[in-house]
Amino acid sequence: MSARPDQQVRPAAPVGEAGVAEAFLTAFRHHPSGVAIITADPGDGPVALTVSSLISISVSPPTVAFSLSDNSSSAAAAKRAETVVVHFARQDDMQLAQLCATSGKDRFGDGVRWERLASGEPYYPQVDLWFRAAVRERFPVPGACIVTAELLGVSPFAQEMHLAETLVYANRRWHGLHPLTGASRVPILLWPDDSATF
Repeated sequence: MSARPDQQVRPAAPVGEAGVAEAFLTAFRHHPSGVAIITADPGDGPVALTVSSLISISVSPPTVAFSLSDNSSSAAAAKRAETVVVHFARQDDMQLAQLCATSGKDRFGDGVRWERLASGEPYYPQVDLWFRAAVRERFPVPGACIVTAELLGVSPFAQEMHLAETLVYANRRWHGLHPLTGASRVPILLWPDDSATF
């Protein structure tokens, strides 16, 4: 692939470990991601946290994965739960997402609307799209734990979510998501080995 006329071609050179780590942080800080809220109750009270690591794994059975930091007390409690509720946050849910992302805040205190499903899991009914999920696997990695969960049930208003404005997180800020002007409406074909299910 040739460079544009205004680009100066620079030879690739390996960088040290410190350079890789810095580039990693910068790359993912500017890599937008969807926002989800995970709630659970491992048996000693409800916990909630906001994650930007939610990904789809499979559609049969419907399975997702997300990362839980070792540095979060809420994440430590969520890791002990056998079931969770995965909320897909939209722009109307930004304040709730901010609450669940702020250390030391009471995510189930006075003024916070929450309920329990018939099966016992805490959830936020004001979020239109959520799934009840059973934890299937936990994979410890340095500094975190990767959790896979099979989706078992869905909120009654799931089909209305296409009307809601998407919420994304990038560069330590919350953003909306809008189509590019002039962009084609034809879906982009995914590579056969892509695990995305959309």
